[in-house]
Amino acid sequence: MSDDDFALFQSAVHGVKPLRQDNRADTGVRQRDYRQIANRRQAAMKQVEAQKVDGLSDQFVIDVAAEDDLHWARDGVQEGQMRKLRAGQIAFEGSLDLHGMTVEKARETLWSFLAEALKLEVRCVRVTHGKAARLDGKRPMVKSHVNTWLRQHPQVLGFTSCLPRHGGTGAVYVLLKRTMLEGRDE
Repeated sequence: MSDDDFALFQSAVHGVKPLRQDNRADTGVRQRDYRQIANRRQAAMKQVEAQKVDGLSDQFVIDVAAEDDLHWARDGVQEGQMRKLRAGQIAFEGSLDLHGMTVEKARETLWSFLAEALKLEVRCVRVTHGKAARLDGKRPMVKSHVNTWLRQHPQVLGFTSCLPRHGGTGAVYVLLKRTMLEGRDE
């Protein structure tokens, strides 16, 4: 390099500070906030004590088609019990028809029906929800909601679509948990 080149280089970098090891260039990537990550991990591991079932969980609905069979069992329910339920070998002791109701009315009616059945310690009920495809081409609303609500109810052990003579895919047999109260007067 000639002297002229060196002088030209010095004039070009006049006032520029050299980079130090701890002074890095900003690349646009944020540095990790380890405190925030630790807080989020703690929040993710918190146990929820009890699930409150109020029938208002309409923010998510498990969509089902008009002709879909419904079948669900809580953990611990034997498959043989569900086969008996599906075959209609467990007699249902109550029936409810939600067909044609609005979602709000259907929810209210279903919760009060299940509460009464649990009070009477009924083992199995039938709920008719209807299966007709809607005129606007969307999925059947009440059927999808009933599917979601029954999965959320803590006293429901399982449910499955009925036999054709009892409503087919437009109704479900619901297996309920019984508490067997002691000292009850009959």
